Amino acid sequence: MDDNNNRSLDKYEFNKAMKDFGLGFSDSEIQTLFSYFDFDRSNAIEFDEFIRAIRGPMNPARKRVVALCFKKLDKDGNNWVDINDVRGTYNAKKHPDVVAGKKTEDQILQEFLQTFEIAHSIRNSDAPNYVVTKEEFEEYYNNISASIDNDAEFELILTNAWRLTEESRRGMGTKGWASEGADKPPH
Repeated sequence: MDDNNNRSLDKYEFNKAMKDFGLGFSDSEIQTLFSYFDFDRSNAIEFDEFIRAIRGPMNPARKRVVALCFKKLDKDGNNWVDINDVRGTYNAKKHPDVVAGKKTEDQILQEFLQTFEIAHSIRNSDAPNYVVTKEEFEEYYNNISASIDNDAEFELILTNAWRLTEESRRGMGTKGWASEGADKPPH
């Protein structure tokens, strides 16, 4: 299907694939499908867009785990995460670019925050501002969720990555990182 091997499908490739597979869609239906899958309106369907469109948004169980992760990262409880929430928690001093003098610690922390903004900005044409809202955080995990079939596996991945404690998973508090001395979030 990906005739030019660019890891996406343009309109021509998508149209050709629909006809080659004999799915019986009209030209108008093929265009509607293409528009549905091409969420960022780039005139190409990326793999992540396709999977996300097929799988849809996270179910409530997955959203609950994502909310716990966000709550843990939102140190001051103001319902968004900014550099102050991660500064002092995430240590960027030994990041290779900081050590080499290419970037400052704050630049690395901003890149960490921007990671969570990218998926949301693609879907909403927003420019990154290095402040992560619950919506942006959830959108990031919506994309990850789409490629994980099993709810228990998704929860395990997030529980381990964010070092959620048993108490926090059961809603019994917001105890810090899972083990003594584990003082930084995943990256």
